[in-house]
Amino acid sequence: MKYEPLLNVVLYQPEIPHNTGSVGRTCVAVGAKLWLVRPLGFRIDDYYLRRAGLDYWEHLEWEIVDDWPALVQRLSATACREPWFFTKTATRLYTSVGFECGDVFVFGGESQGLPPSLLKVNRDRALLIPIRSDVRSLNLSNSVAIAAYEALRQWRSTD
Repeated sequence: MKYEPLLNVVLYQPEIPHNTGSVGRTCVAVGAKLWLVRPLGFRIDDYYLRRAGLDYWEHLEWEIVDDWPALVQRLSATACREPWFFTKTATRLYTSVGFECGDVFVFGGESQGLPPSLLKVNRDRALLIPIRSDVRSLNLSNSVAIAAYEALRQWRSTD
């Protein structure tokens, strides 16, 4: 089913099929489109990807692009806004900005995060989900859910 997504969730070079499947499930739940930027650490027909997404995968709006420039080109064709980049190196809290319908949330791969070159040119759009120093990082699918549901919370509080 085609729909106008409330959000666009980008996974930049995801590595773990379970996480991507779980993110896909969250995207269906919140009305987001999932974008996957190659290279992927799994095959798109991977059993674990589908298993984590359960039977929701068939309801997911998703697209794979070959690289970052291809993603930027595709997003500009759909008149999306400038992306928000989620990273543990940001200083701006994700709760300090107002999200809008159609926003683009970008998350890096599980082991490397987003590349420094991408963050450097987008530092003013980098957002932090705070965690204690005892923890290296949050699980990718948890981070997507936190951000997506913050956007929904903001939109519902203005109704």
